Amino acid sequence: MKIHEYQAKSILKEYNIPIQDGYVIENINDAESTINKVKKDFNSKDVVVKAQIHAGGRGKGGGVKFCPNGEKALESCQNILGMNLITHQTGPSGQDVKKVFITQAYNISKEFYVGITMDRTTGKDVFMVSTEGGMEIEEVAKNTPEKIIKVWIDPLEGFRSFQLSKLVKGLNLKKEQYKETAMILKSMYTCFKEKDISLLEINPLIETDDERIIAVDAKMNFDSNALYRHSDVIEMRDIYEEDQAEYEASKFGLKYIKLDGNVGCMVNGAGLAMATMDIIKINGGDPANFLDVGGAASAETVKNGFKIILSDNNVKSILINIFGGIVRCDRVAEGVIQAVKELSLNVPVVVRLEGTNSEIAKQIISDSGLKIIPADSMLDAAQKVVSASKN
Repeated sequence: MKIHEYQAKSILKEYNIPIQDGYVIENINDAESTINKVKKDFNSKDVVVKAQIHAGGRGKGGGVKFCPNGEKALESCQNILGMNLITHQTGPSGQDVKKVFITQAYNISKEFYVGITMDRTTGKDVFMVSTEGGMEIEEVAKNTPEKIIKVWIDPLEGFRSFQLSKLVKGLNLKKEQYKETAMILKSMYTCFKEKDISLLEINPLIETDDERIIAVDAKMNFDSNALYRHSDVIEMRDIYEEDQAEYEASKFGLKYIKLDGNVGCMVNGAGLAMATMDIIKINGGDPANFLDVGGAASAETVKNGFKIILSDNNVKSILINIFGGIVRCDRVAEGVIQAVKELSLNVPVVVRLEGTNSEIAKQIISDSGLKIIPADSMLDAAQKVVSASKN
């Protein structure tokens, strides 16, 4: 789960990390009073107006504006609030801005990047810092990888002092700033672990002209499987910022990710789902989604899965690929038939069922009289569904 910059900063503030603070507005009528409040509360002559969307590259897209006076700040609020902001992460359709964050401004001397995520290859947390802040870290990694300092933290050993020292020194700060920066990095890692965060970035972390170290931007992604432990984080969820089909799927306990193709997929198990998408691609098709109905697929689950898939108008055919271990194939077959009847499907449906009660399931589908295309293997299923998507 993702949250907005202003929400991420509020969490950093809980861990005594100095932030660029401010207030959020959703109504343009609140802009002028909020601008004045920021100036007064944070003793800031200038302000910054920032679009709040779940995507990077806001500055390049025109969603972040430095404002040297109240008139410019009000104009920026009027221009940004409600705009369709297009960045390299939103795609060409962009994202409508529903909130803006009006913050204090600083005179920046230097910009740094600091971030933590999970390295799944090593099974360790990787903490990264760079003197090249304020730009996309992917570009730094591509063009000047030597400018990124990394340490891998074993969760069983924790964040060691020599690792912390290496990161702080990697930022090329003055010795007088070592202690302050070390406390920030240490607090970041504590926050990362305690809040079950999967990605925590501060970009940029700045040095001001009076040599203070401040988090000017913040990004947090959370492990969705651990959200039950963080009711405060759940309350920060902005449904508007999420793909609506993905949100609807989550309500039914389904894992759905929209893709750009036209072959809908409904599979049980992430591994089988990935293999299904691969074999569709190999046979000349393009998957329209990743949809894992999980290990306890039922008739109701299958019907809900159909609804989610069909919410994508690009879908021209659907492949159901189920391996029945815990799942009983006959129940899946009943769900397929129920869904086809209730939803009046007008796209071809290819079904491949193997495992527990698969023969019974095949007979149920055969006896239904519906135009459901059976498949005997994954290859057979992929070839049939790709062919159906092109007819």
